[in-house]
Amino acid sequence: MFDVIICGGGPTGMMLASELRLHGVDVLVLEKDADPSKAVRSLGLHARSIEIMDQRGLLDRFLAHGRQYPGVGRFAGIDKPLPANLDTAHAYILGIQQPVTDRLLAERAVELGAEIRRGCEVTGFEQNDDGVGVGLADGTMLRSRWLVGCDGGRSLVRRELGIGFPGDPATTEWIHSEMEVTTPPDELAAVVDEVRKTHRGFGVGPAGNGLYRAVVPAASVAEDRTVPPTLEELKTQLRAYAGTDFGVHSPRWITRFTDATRLAEQYRSGRVFLAGDAAHIHPPLGGQGLNLGIQDSFNLGWKLAAEVNGWAPQGLLDTYFAERHPVAADVLTITRAQSELISPEPGPQAVRRLMTELMDFDDVSRFLAERISSTGIRYDFGDGPELLGRRLRDIPLSRGRLYELTREGRGLLLNQTGGLSVAGWTDRVDYVADTSGELDAPAVLLRPDGHVAWIGEDQEDLLRHLPKWFGAASHQAFG
Repeated sequence: MFDVIICGGGPTGMMLASELRLHGVDVLVLEKDADPSKAVRSLGLHARSIEIMDQRGLLDRFLAHGRQYPGVGRFAGIDKPLPANLDTAHAYILGIQQPVTDRLLAERAVELGAEIRRGCEVTGFEQNDDGVGVGLADGTMLRSRWLVGCDGGRSLVRRELGIGFPGDPATTEWIHSEMEVTTPPDELAAVVDEVRKTHRGFGVGPAGNGLYRAVVPAASVAEDRTVPPTLEELKTQLRAYAGTDFGVHSPRWITRFTDATRLAEQYRSGRVFLAGDAAHIHPPLGGQGLNLGIQDSFNLGWKLAAEVNGWAPQGLLDTYFAERHPVAADVLTITRAQSELISPEPGPQAVRRLMTELMDFDDVSRFLAERISSTGIRYDFGDGPELLGRRLRDIPLSRGRLYELTREGRGLLLNQTGGLSVAGWTDRVDYVADTSGELDAPAVLLRPDGHVAWIGEDQEDLLRHLPKWFGAASHQAFG
């Protein structure tokens, strides 16, 4: 009997496994593919995901394998200067290919004690009040207290639960590949630049190690998306758009993606949850998919661990859907909008020209940057100061910096005034008496995911808010 079985060993599943293991939860990750995918479906991390890696002490590993690009994401590829004074200590995109992100997160999960079984395909499951029975393709039956489907857009877990997945079907498909070319670099770049003047969904460029990465619209939407495109299909579409196939050969991988946009009606049924692409799919414009999944896991992990460890307050697990579903809906909106703006049709191009002008206004540019980077998210914690419900960026303290204090995934009371106490919750909440010139509040209570759950200086008020997120006080507090 495992505490939690995670179906799917991509970045969402591995991030969740790590978050659960921080709290001693017994975790098994089941991944149907025997080997990690080499396909580069994501090219980087946005500011909020970078913050998450920093919060858990992983950022140095990622920085060692990535490249920092100033900015926080471009809206529909419109190149504008970085807005001033963004609310993050990480105002850049970290360029890092998904296979590297996958590997780093898997290594972290194993370090923390998660068990990962590759080549293990989940074929079904049954749940009751006591747990979930998970069946594998080889006939094995496993048991867990909880199951989380992190198994992608064609999620078996979601289908088995019968959770609705409404939205828009695919109308456009792109072929995505990494391969070698024979066309000289300068000649290739000149052709691509010319094509992109009218077809912004087209691109061919260096991917490192002598390879090139190509994205080109497909002739039509494939009936069976599980079948990868062929090299000949790629060549045909390159010739259709560029007049040449650039001599492409020796592909490392070829895959496809579409503009299908769907959002699960629920993220939970009984003892089974959905996270990542199993809960939402959308066009890749803005590069938010992998980031959204990592952030789902960062929200769910500590809450599910609290339930497993017996201290979760009533309704805590329900806040996962309440908080993350609106975020995903917002991402679907912004990716839909960007999809329209890369269309070569006159109407979308007129709107694109208008957006290009509007983004010269700092407020507009900041608004879009916060949406794409997820730094502007504010969960609904009720009425209160603007900071309430938002994650607190990394701030300098007199004895270090905030994110250095969040490695263990616990709650944190940062007190600048003295006189407050978290007695009764010290097994779940750390107490830090320190000051920062960048925090305009006497004291803040942070959840394990870094969102501000309380602001104030009154002990009685604090005692009313601690149980909401951290359960009842432990008995030793009354000893």
